[in-house]
Amino acid sequence: MTAWDIKGWCPGALRPMLSGDGLVTRIRPPMGRLTPAQAGAIAQAAQSHGNGIIDLSARANLQLRGVTEASHGPLIDDLHAQGLIDPDIATESLRNLIVTPFRDGETEAGERKFFGRKILADTDTLAAALTAALSRMPRLPGKFGFALDTGPRPVLTQASADIRVERAADGTLILRPEGHPLGQLLTDLGRDAIAMASWFVANGGVTNGRGRMAALIARGIIPPGCTTAPAAPLPTPAPGLHPDGALVALAFGQMRAETLHALAALGHEIRPTPWRMLLIVGATEMPAIPGLITDPTDPILRITACTGAPGCPQALGDTRNLARQLAPHLPAGRTLHLSGCAKGCAHPGPADLTLTATGQGHDLIRNGTAHDAPSLTGLTPQAILDHLKAPDAPQL
Repeated sequence: MTAWDIKGWCPGALRPMLSGDGLVTRIRPPMGRLTPAQAGAIAQAAQSHGNGIIDLSARANLQLRGVTEASHGPLIDDLHAQGLIDPDIATESLRNLIVTPFRDGETEAGERKFFGRKILADTDTLAAALTAALSRMPRLPGKFGFALDTGPRPVLTQASADIRVERAADGTLILRPEGHPLGQLLTDLGRDAIAMASWFVANGGVTNGRGRMAALIARGIIPPGCTTAPAAPLPTPAPGLHPDGALVALAFGQMRAETLHALAALGHEIRPTPWRMLLIVGATEMPAIPGLITDPTDPILRITACTGAPGCPQALGDTRNLARQLAPHLPAGRTLHLSGCAKGCAHPGPADLTLTATGQGHDLIRNGTAHDAPSLTGLTPQAILDHLKAPDAPQL
């Protein structure tokens, strides 16, 4: 028995989730893109029907916070007018799809790398095909998701997904189950994705409505035909100018509605990413808008922090105010995860340093997750600062 409540499903627009500051209403941008009008409508809805706070999730979705039962209906009406609402909850819950924000892919140096014009069309065409196939999937767990990562080299490797569409080194498309290094050669995206999802269900991937592909793979159960390796992945992009536009970051993946309003007013398509960043398509200079992180060396970018108390009813302490205090003292190159409880939703994987709120202070975990055994317990904010400022801080 855990001390926290694991929902087993993600909020949506039609099925929001109750949090400490009201209903969390998640918007899944169609094929990972937002027009300026759609972005502006989301910003207006956040102000009119919520508390003006917008989160960017690890699956590249936008979450409006502070929505009430009374304001939820008008919110849905406003977003429906912009084509942002699915016809029903079942359809919405199936659309767990992350699409690469980069149309043509890029090398580490930021140079375009083409497989001809076809790759430009492929990204959009494949996204439409996979989106259509989602409605024909077998019954899958609420958190089961797909990643369409069709640049010359994968860039979504660290994003949460269960079935990945990637390219091999020669440009061939493959379908790779999460947790396995090799994938199947792709022949028909919709048919093949449905077949792999059906294989997952048929081979015991779902228990009590829950389950992830990596857990099934870890049991040694591998889909047939997984013999082709994807191309070497790219590192996570940093804020700055990229071939497709300007990539801007948000502290802890959160912004005010005013920030999104200002971005929408630039007139560019906006592509949310799973890295707590937004790609402003076609922009040739970094936007000077308050609330954006444009410096790739900002230490905040190496800190992950959940909503924390009081925004999350399960959180046992503050996270983001503490994170801002700690950021200037974080040793170079180290990552820090601040979690309001041992659930660790914002960063399920290990970090160099993890601080988990317990109600009696924070526990420090080195090279682990929020629920791993701590090295130090009951730390006050000042004690944490003292540790980070110590001469041996890089060894923390």
